Amino acid sequence: MLAMTETPLDSLIPYDEIVQEALRAVVGRVLTVVEKGGGLPGGHHFYITFKTAAPGIEIPKQLAERFPDEMTIVIQNRFWDLRVLHDRFEVGLSFNQVPARLVIPFAAVTAFVDPAVNFALQFQAQVEEGAPATEATAENDAPAEVPAADGSNVVSVDFTRKK
Repeated sequence: MLAMTETPLDSLIPYDEIVQEALRAVVGRVLTVVEKGGGLPGGHHFYITFKTAAPGIEIPKQLAERFPDEMTIVIQNRFWDLRVLHDRFEVGLSFNQVPARLVIPFAAVTAFVDPAVNFALQFQAQVEEGAPATEATAENDAPAEVPAADGSNVVSVDFTRKK
């Protein structure tokens, strides 16, 4: 047992990575329900935020230039060809009347919100020094409402490592 003055040992088990992976799996399971059901049930819709420069991301060049760090897409009224794989999802969306296919690895997702039921998951991404830390909502199918920011039903996972 550690005395109160002793420093705890660094874990040799990567708990932070395990929890991040498990929470991102929730996003995959929810999207799988939508994929298998052929659409969104009831009033559900999703805001999904992701790192645009993450490995495995495939988005149109103009979106990558407009959102060099992070962007939020909306899965609501007009989306097509939703395909969920073990490590990523693919979806068709329209941006300014131009259709686009996006490939987003779950590892790149930093937030998932379903405002219809006030549910949100947030992930803290490891940001490199000097990298921009801005987020913008993409202009695809934006709904009239904005997700609540009151923190209810929000799971925030902060895994900054001690150095």
